This record gives sequence, structure tokens and C-alpha cells, in this order.
Amino acid sequence: MELDSKDERLVDLLAEAGLNRNIARVIVYLSKAGEAISRDIEREANLRQPEVSLAMKDLKSLGWIKEKEIKKKGKGRPLKSYKLSLDIKDIVRELVEKKREELKRLEKDLEELEELVGLK
Repeated sequence: MELDSKDERLVDLLAEAGLNRNIARVIVYLSKAGEAISRDIEREANLRQPEVSLAMKDLKSLGWIKEKEIKKKGKGRPLKSYKLSLDIKDIVRELVEKKREELKRLEKDLEELEELVGLK
């Protein structure tokens, strides 16, 4: 379930909205896949293992990801499975609201700047 051109455009837009590109790739991939282990995310989202690990750390701190352990038969560390804790629409809504607030603050600051130097 690799990312197609529409998915890549979504990744681009999420990155332009302020998300780290790797985080955006993971979000878009998981929104399609539903749930996946790290190895699948690496392969299908075209990321390296450290990039996936860092993205997961950030996504956990944002509260946008759920993680569960899958016990393997035999020895070794259990696998971790990941899925989004929010629908991608809710993630986009959060990003859009945050950016709109930033734009309002910027507009206000620009108006104040113009007033201070006598442009208005």
C-alpha cells in the first residue's frame, strides 16, 4: 500500500502546514493502512528505521498515535504496531486551526508595525 501521487501531494501540503515531512509521511500512510508495524511503515512510506522511530516519538507526544505490542513466538523483542488515534481529518483540522491563529497574530503584528512607522 505505497503512497500514490495524491498521497504525496497530501504529504507536501502537511509539510507546508508545518509538520515534519517524515511525520506527514507516517500520518498519510497510517491513514491508508489503518494499522502497521514499523517495518511496513519504513518500506511503504519510503523511510528509514531511525526516521520512523523519531516520527513515532513526536506523534506520541502530540497524542496522534496509538502503539501496541505484538508478542512474537520464540525469543526476541515484541513487535510494535501503530495506528492513528485521530482520524486524518481531525489532524488536519488541528493544523489548520493552529495556522489560522498564527496568521491572525501575524496580521495583527503587521498592522501594528505599519501604524508604528506611520504607514496607516
